[in-house]
Amino acid sequence: MQIRRATKEDALGIAKVHVESWKETYEGIISQEYLASLKIEDRKPLWEKNLSETADLSPVFVAVNPGGEIVGFASFGKERTGKFTADGELYAIYILKANQRRKLGLRLLHEGIEALLEQNYTSMLVWVLKQNHSRLFYESLQPNKAGEEIDKIGGQEYVELAYVWNDLKSLKQIVVEKLI
Repeated sequence: MQIRRATKEDALGIAKVHVESWKETYEGIISQEYLASLKIEDRKPLWEKNLSETADLSPVFVAVNPGGEIVGFASFGKERTGKFTADGELYAIYILKANQRRKLGLRLLHEGIEALLEQNYTSMLVWVLKQNHSRLFYESLQPNKAGEEIDKIGGQEYVELAYVWNDLKSLKQIVVEKLI
């Protein structure tokens, strides 16, 4: 699998992963009605905009299989709420279920950390639904739990956990060790 920085031409592939991974990840957590309403054609313009307007400040990385298909992505940038000590944020990381457990998440995360460090970020925040088992991935990287909030998705309320890594260089080292 190749990990590379995304380009505007990747918008459709990222939109596909975004929608399909939501359906896979949140099945049984978020209402089926809401998940069924998610459409690739609705996400594609969002990703086209992100990849053209904010690509330098908010890098996106993709995991591409040998056939050239995008099977995962991660996006990063400035922490958006101003409520936490972190200056950087992992906005999203999604990998199609069939491609999980291959260290793609770690590889995508490593690239994002490198990009944030190049922009002089020193720390990073991520939000994850409490019911999402993928939170165990983040917990394995030794974050500090920084808070929780209620988020409404599809008219229902869910608890979102905020995890912070106060030292991005230390997080990078943890990721590197897990990649070995």
